[in-house]
Amino acid sequence: MKPQAPSLLTVLIFLFLSFQTSTSLLTRGSSLSVEDNSHVLTSPDKTFTCGFYSIGDENAYWFSVWFTNSSDRTVVWMANRDRPVNGQGSRVSLRRNGEMVLTDVDGRVIWMTSTTSADRAELLDSGNLVLKDLQDKILWQSFDFPTDTLLPNQNLTENTKLISKLGSGNFGSGFYTFYFDNDNVLRLLYDGPDTSSVYWPNPDWDVFRNGRTKYNSSRIAVLDDMGSFLSSDIFQFSAIDMGFGIKRRLTMDYDGNLRLYSLNVNGSWMISYEALRQQCNVHGICGRNGICVYTQEPKCSCPPGYEVMEPGNWNKGCKPKFNRTCSKQVKFIKLPHVDFYGNDLNFSRYVSLGSCMKLCLDDCRCEAFSYRITGKGRCYTKSVLFNGLNTPNFPGTIYLKLPLNVEASEPTSLVGTDLVCPSSVTKVVKGTSSMYDTAVKRIRWAYLYGFAIAIGAIEVIFFVAGWWFLFRKHDVPSLLEDGYRVISSQFRRYSYVELKKATKNFKEEVGRGGSGAVYKGVLEDEREVAVKRLGDIYQGEEVFWAELVKGIRLSSWVVGDGDEEETELKRFVRVVKTKIQCEEDSWIEDIADPRMNGKFSKNQVAALVGIGISCVEGDRSMRPTMDSVVQALLGCKAEPEVVCPDKC
Repeated sequence: MKPQAPSLLTVLIFLFLSFQTSTSLLTRGSSLSVEDNSHVLTSPDKTFTCGFYSIGDENAYWFSVWFTNSSDRTVVWMANRDRPVNGQGSRVSLRRNGEMVLTDVDGRVIWMTSTTSADRAELLDSGNLVLKDLQDKILWQSFDFPTDTLLPNQNLTENTKLISKLGSGNFGSGFYTFYFDNDNVLRLLYDGPDTSSVYWPNPDWDVFRNGRTKYNSSRIAVLDDMGSFLSSDIFQFSAIDMGFGIKRRLTMDYDGNLRLYSLNVNGSWMISYEALRQQCNVHGICGRNGICVYTQEPKCSCPPGYEVMEPGNWNKGCKPKFNRTCSKQVKFIKLPHVDFYGNDLNFSRYVSLGSCMKLCLDDCRCEAFSYRITGKGRCYTKSVLFNGLNTPNFPGTIYLKLPLNVEASEPTSLVGTDLVCPSSVTKVVKGTSSMYDTAVKRIRWAYLYGFAIAIGAIEVIFFVAGWWFLFRKHDVPSLLEDGYRVISSQFRRYSYVELKKATKNFKEEVGRGGSGAVYKGVLEDEREVAVKRLGDIYQGEEVFWAELVKGIRLSSWVVGDGDEEETELKRFVRVVKTKIQCEEDSWIEDIADPRMNGKFSKNQVAALVGIGISCVEGDRSMRPTMDSVVQALLGCKAEPEVVCPDKC
């Protein structure tokens, strides 16, 4: 049994060391050494690895987090991207004071977390490297300090940004940034050695035309586990392979394009979203004076009179083959369908080609001018030449200003060279064209639909408010209104069209009062009527009630014309006056509508009749005004004391 003991001990030691080197934790007082490639942190699900990362045989190492199962060990975070450390003697330690520190071979501190009470470092399944205290509270996390990559459930905020690397194999901070601008909108920015400019979303469009909104204060964006990206400026997109279980990363690539990648079973990456369909729309891609020629793959070219500054590195652009002077001994070389975006000295509209050329000729700073014949004769003089683009769809021409002694001619076409050496590019699978069909178009239509609905709602509100204002119901005493319903039920209601027809469009005027004219009319049953047309509908319902009281007459007494009818009416008025003044109230029941079943105020009925009688006084000066009638109607009391004279 003794010979077996060393073998068993060896197995136990091996298992112990394997556990130690693949753990997800780094405890206080421990460290990771650059010399031991196996001494790393690994997330519990084995998706991510954290440790020292290097490229090839270079003596440069970065403390990083990378995808374990990707074929190229794709890095998603770096602590020291711009300050690599030596391959000997460098280490990262979690000191006893709770601070994580990266030191170089000479002991210099290259990077630190500035924490004080961290108990352990842990690499989570999300790819987030965190420092926690004894209460499991996160004190620091790598998700708050992204480099060029955003992982699922990692927030991009106003305080964070994605900055591209310089190139393939060069992890240093590059020229392209994905960030929230001051107007709360997500943008892509080229920030080169000589100039900077925003190139996405379309800088020629306003915020809303680009399908964004600046009316938010949160400034937060996130990629979820399904592959959907959503931002507070309402920009959103989804991966073409949207769904759970796929490892993804959103990366600000060194060529200036923002791409979403999905990891397949072979360990290679597939592009599942790309911000810009045309790579030549990225600013600075060919450097100063360079022109991006859009073919199946973008290529860079130097214009006539220029040559590439550093072969294989188009970030440097092109340099002129001549010395610039303020001499007017120059010529202009025509480059159709070419533009250099930005850096305009002057902009003029409705000018001729010759006038535009003179503007550039007279300005020593002008290196070229752009002229666009789109019906407006637009002229742009250029101070420096950046963001060159050659595309058949561009409706303009660049005219380069060159000295007369420079041998250069107008090219029939621009022939470009590859941006980078193909062997240095990691192969990826490109997704279908549907990955460009983002939510921007849907958002734009949502704006249009929302605007139309809002306008419609406002119109409805104005219509209802106007109707209510013009025709709102006024408070009318309930008894008076009930009385109107009873009285009007014995008559037929006529529409305005019928009355207009009966009066032959209000042709024959037979009288006029304070509130309108009276017209003679003939109904369809050949009865003659008098129709009063109120002149001002804004006098309100009070005038209507008063006119109604005045207009309700006993039809058996008021018919026809002539002295006989007038005499009979006067006699009737005297009889009614006598009854009001001298008789008992029994006469009120005789004239009241039986359908009221005695449910009325006798004194109010008497007052109504009295008002009606006063309105037909023979002496017009004795008739009450409409205002006094209305006041009398509104002031009727239920049971006033009736006093009869002693003698009748």
